[in-house]
Amino acid sequence: MSSIIERVPLIVRATGDEIDAEIRHPIEESNLHDWETKWKPIVEATEKRLRAQGIPRAQWPQDLHWDWRKKMTDMRGLLSGATFTIECEKATQGMMAVNVSNARARIEQQNGQHLVYVEYLEAAPWNRKDHMAAPRFRGVGSILIITAIALSRSEDFKGRIGLHSLPQADEFYTRCGMTDLGADPKYYNLRYFEMTPEQATKFLEGKEKS
Repeated sequence: MSSIIERVPLIVRATGDEIDAEIRHPIEESNLHDWETKWKPIVEATEKRLRAQGIPRAQWPQDLHWDWRKKMTDMRGLLSGATFTIECEKATQGMMAVNVSNARARIEQQNGQHLVYVEYLEAAPWNRKDHMAAPRFRGVGSILIITAIALSRSEDFKGRIGLHSLPQADEFYTRCGMTDLGADPKYYNLRYFEMTPEQATKFLEGKEKS
């Protein structure tokens, strides 16, 4: 059974009101059930709509094909893996999977040092503009990044995190203050982003003020 890591507020986009949510660890069967019964129907409806409108595949949400059940099966038994969810209104609002031992920093000032590598991060489709005209909550992605930073600090990595970004998410990670190290030819040519301890502190301070 998952445990509560922290209670956090999510922002209702339509009103600006705060709603209590929980960061939980790890992803469990109830979250995968939400993905199958609540997330997937919206994702499939998006694909059907885009196909009917003749929208080029390059403009479709780039995580449209993600299969969280398969991802969790692949991670099962890996001591280096950790997973987290955000839950609110009796639904899974976002999920994240990270690796805590198999990646090293690349920025010159911290090259070779341990970091938390974010394997996957996704908000529920009803919280995203690429699926819904009026998304429900704001802040899911940022809270999951804060969770990755907190894990990094608890592992004595001082807030260092890294990840490869789908192109449609590049702007988000730039806004988080991460360093863009450019396209990685060894990883599907996706851009690699990394956060230093100083950038982590600045990001957290900015969120406290907002």
